[in-house]
Amino acid sequence: MSGPADGAKKRGSLSQGLETVLSAHILEGRLRGGEQLPTETALMLEHGVSRTVVREAMSRLQAAGMVETRHGIGTFVRGSALSLETFIDPATIGIIVDSLAIMEFRIGLEVEAAALAAQRRTPVQLDELRVLLDQLGQRDVSVSERAALDFQFHLSVAQATGNPYLANTLRNLGVVIIPRSRLDSARLFHDEPLHYEQRVQSEHEQIYQAILNQDPEWARAAMRLHLSDSREHLHQVHEELEGG
Repeated sequence: MSGPADGAKKRGSLSQGLETVLSAHILEGRLRGGEQLPTETALMLEHGVSRTVVREAMSRLQAAGMVETRHGIGTFVRGSALSLETFIDPATIGIIVDSLAIMEFRIGLEVEAAALAAQRRTPVQLDELRVLLDQLGQRDVSVSERAALDFQFHLSVAQATGNPYLANTLRNLGVVIIPRSRLDSARLFHDEPLHYEQRVQSEHEQIYQAILNQDPEWARAAMRLHLSDSREHLHQVHEELEGG
């Protein structure tokens, strides 16, 4: 029997999902600076969610400095959402600090998971990883789709361990463990988007090759390098913002 706590948890998950979609639209330029967002009713109909979910998602976006509400008019995209050069907001720093904590947790969990996956993966699981990697390598994938595929790749590695606790831990955390689901990582890391994606893809490929070759030490090292690299970039950005 589900109670109020279950309803609140589901609502929070839905609002987080809507926030991820809308923030991706902003980062991709589909919603530009100064542009008005769809009305609450339009968002409810388009995404099949309640008014409360829409309002919670808008509150998250406003806290992140991506949108602003003009009373009696509507909600608009801020002109400089998540631009490191012109936008230094406590909410952005908060997201980065949270992402750093998540990266530390992931290093502790996923490095060993990669080694176990290399030892235990099945041919079917290996095929699934290859398909996800190929999808991630396509250039016409949107920011939100890429974040979802990135998460699924890491979740599939955890599932390949055969240990349900490892997989369930990542699944329960959701796509927010992927920094680019909440931040414009390429811009924050002072990198060209294409170069950034190529670097991440190369790191994912190393993880896959290690699991393919059933080499736990290689898998462990490849996952550690991948996650530590992201953590180091986030740390540098945090220092820049704090120093500014």
